[in-house]
Amino acid sequence: MIILIAGDTHTGKTLLAQKLLEKYKYPYLSIDHLKMGLIRSKQCTLPADSSDMELTNYLWPIVREMIKTCIENSQNLIIEGCYIPFGWEKNFTDEYVKHIKYLCLIFSQEYIRFHFQDILDKESVIEKRLSTDITFEDVSRTNRYNLEQCISRRYRYVLIDKDYLINVDDI
Repeated sequence: MIILIAGDTHTGKTLLAQKLLEKYKYPYLSIDHLKMGLIRSKQCTLPADSSDMELTNYLWPIVREMIKTCIENSQNLIIEGCYIPFGWEKNFTDEYVKHIKYLCLIFSQEYIRFHFQDILDKESVIEKRLSTDITFEDVSRTNRYNLEQCISRRYRYVLIDKDYLINVDDI
């Protein structure tokens, strides 16, 4: 089984991946770690602060083929990151897709409005972030877009609305 956890920055993708690892013993891959490994090894010439689209276009083909390899070898893997494109399923045959579960974490506009400082305060709950420069406007815009995409594509998503509660048993 492959579990894809998508969503905007700071939505808790790494936290959820860690909780799923602890519960199901499936390893997880942070696409951010792959990104930084490729950039630091100079295998990728894009800077770390490139646009999400540029990074997705570079990273997704690599991640996609890793997913296929895991499925072919009957291995379980959780993959989390911002660089999973909408329309990801078009890159796989139905035989592969039946082994993939997708979930997008999304903050509601109300949650962002009332909890933006909490979002910033909890940014290092799993891994220490060196610095972030996210803005209220960027988080609001991206989460609104992600919700629209998930609804229009009938993707599974968790809407974080009043409180930040994600039950691993529901995943």
